[in-house]
Amino acid sequence: MPRQLFGTDGIRGVAGEYPLDPKTVYAFGRALGEWASAAAGKRGHESARIVIGMDTRESGPQFAALIAAGLRRSGTEPVFAGLTTTPGIAYVTRVEDFIAGLMISASHNPYRDNGLKVFDHSGFKLEDKIEDGIEQRIFTFAAEDCEPVSVAVEPDATLGSRYLDFLASTFHRSLKGRKIVLDCANGSASYLGPELFARLGAEVVAMSCAPDGRNINLNCGALHTEALRAAVVAHGADYGAAFDGDADRCMAVARTGKVIDGDHALLIAGRKLHAEGKLAGKHGSPAIVATVMSNLGLQRALEASGIELIRTRVGDKYVLEELLRSDLPLGGEQSGHVIFREYATTGDGLLTALRIIEQAEETGQCLDELTADFHIYPQRLVNVRFQVKRPLEELPSVQAEIRATEAEFGAAGRVLVRFSGTEPLARVMVEGPSEERVLVRAQEIAAAIVAALSE
Repeated sequence: MPRQLFGTDGIRGVAGEYPLDPKTVYAFGRALGEWASAAAGKRGHESARIVIGMDTRESGPQFAALIAAGLRRSGTEPVFAGLTTTPGIAYVTRVEDFIAGLMISASHNPYRDNGLKVFDHSGFKLEDKIEDGIEQRIFTFAAEDCEPVSVAVEPDATLGSRYLDFLASTFHRSLKGRKIVLDCANGSASYLGPELFARLGAEVVAMSCAPDGRNINLNCGALHTEALRAAVVAHGADYGAAFDGDADRCMAVARTGKVIDGDHALLIAGRKLHAEGKLAGKHGSPAIVATVMSNLGLQRALEASGIELIRTRVGDKYVLEELLRSDLPLGGEQSGHVIFREYATTGDGLLTALRIIEQAEETGQCLDELTADFHIYPQRLVNVRFQVKRPLEELPSVQAEIRATEAEFGAAGRVLVRFSGTEPLARVMVEGPSEERVLVRAQEIAAAIVAALSE
């Protein structure tokens, strides 16, 4: 049976509307609690506990209270971490006595959206078969003729402190005398980010650290780096870093204002790990993992360093699957979602910032110098919103435009057309040697999709 609630990144939607209406969210809490209670018994735990964290969206506290009530009704004890990051929840779930962890967030989406993402005690997302079972129980509980209830939850601030202690412990240098500008997207990193880098000795200039429930990701953060770039240059800062709403992404900025995205971070970190002899997985040859969205320039720069680039479908889920399958330590996405398996089970924006700054400090090179040979191929991404989704293979006019573009660019370009896993969007990515032709071809493919889906 096709899934109706869970997508590639948990349950997402508009807060207050199905499937994130109060009744369904409460039913989710009951279903998750039922699974957790059963899992605790099988694993020999005396009790079932689930840690709950959230970003700064105005709907977060209501969701936390509804879910906590549902958990308790099913015999599971909720522990509230309060405002924290998605990787922070994954970390405390893994190192503390929790059956699972829940993050209430819609990541980089606008404040009206929200989401429910569950981590197992391993720190990894729940297996599909477990999510499928929880989904069916949600339907059962939601069908009952009862009103949703909520309970008051008080945050345990020590959980966030333990996460910061962990992050700081991975960085073995002092940033005294260094200035860093942080854009925390009015989201999860608003308090944790400045505290972390101040603890490491840096002079911190904080931006977008005043969440009001509605300004998360609003013209700031990892998706909008213009103000950060200007601030880094204006303040004469050594580094800049922007995070998204739940801080699992990082977009860094060099002192010149150059953006250091996820591809750049993979190159910097990949070369360091290669020099340390840590990139050889099951295949025996050095490799890192990225998605089909990563720039062709990354592939060329890695090849010049003797490192293979293994590509996956878009989504950190698929990057992680390949990392585990090939036993590799590093993978990520151009969007700034980077997984360092030595330290974490998911992408972590704060950890990513630490790792690339660490390499700059150790080598004495600025971020510009560390990425000087990364020549970016012109790339254009066009989003097409749709009402009714149809498989791409059933759209011959779209396939014809794709084939024509691939024939024009040959080995010097790439075309990727896919449907988003979290939004009603078709994403068209075209990459090639000419900015003008890349734009034209992307627009032609997008127009073909609009026409085909309107028939």
